[in-house]
Amino acid sequence: MKNGVLTPDEYQAFRAFLEDACGIVLGDNKHYLVVSRLNRLLGEEGIETLGELVQRLKGTRRDGLRERIIEAMTTNETYWFRDGYPFEVLKSRILSELAETRVPVRIWSAACSSGQEPYSISIAVQEFLGARPGALGAVEVVATDISPGILKTARDARYDAMAVGRGLSEERKRRFFIDRGEQWEVRPEIRGRVRFTTANLLQSYSLLGRFDVIFCRNVLIYFSSESKRDIIGRMARSLNPGGYLFLGSSESITQYSDQFELVRCNPGVVYRLKSR
Repeated sequence: MKNGVLTPDEYQAFRAFLEDACGIVLGDNKHYLVVSRLNRLLGEEGIETLGELVQRLKGTRRDGLRERIIEAMTTNETYWFRDGYPFEVLKSRILSELAETRVPVRIWSAACSSGQEPYSISIAVQEFLGARPGALGAVEVVATDISPGILKTARDARYDAMAVGRGLSEERKRRFFIDRGEQWEVRPEIRGRVRFTTANLLQSYSLLGRFDVIFCRNVLIYFSSESKRDIIGRMARSLNPGGYLFLGSSESITQYSDQFELVRCNPGVVYRLKSR
């Protein structure tokens, strides 16, 4: 990748590495994305071409390079209460059902990025409990991502003014965050129910346990059709009977699984695991 030029062979080799490593499928015309995401990293490592990078990754060195590449190529675009309706549906419908049928409640935020989604889920739980004190027992939010670096940011639970301004109302900011000067820190009662751990969606979920609700939003678009079927199938097996799956507003599982029924929420939809 000398002078920002990416040869066809280098691009194909890197595509193969990335899909094998984390399931992300790059299109035929994403050369610019690879160059823009990796230029700085390659400069820091003294690597001139993607071919040289792929060869280095095939070696035995364990210097964190693989993880840094995956982190650089993973889209971490996120903000608080994204799309709005999943969190309202969680409060108005799902938590009410779970309060009557199941304790404790477990919710999975898959590909959680820098933490905005799992903390938004925890805030929604806190708001539900504020309206119905004692309605739920323990609630655990398990938040996973493939990138250890981005998970460290999420665990720190501190965000600058620009980050807290994306999707977070002033009222919620004042109620659920502590003003630390140049940063806003998520309050302990919100952080306390969120557990972060590294996970690759292409690998086993068995150690994560079973869930009542899974948020897997704006993630599947990066995977091949075969990987989507595999991921959705294993998520179905990770859900308790009647459990719910939230996808991104532009995502659908109709052609990848028949294990769910679509529930219209007006606005938005959620998928509910069919009875077995």
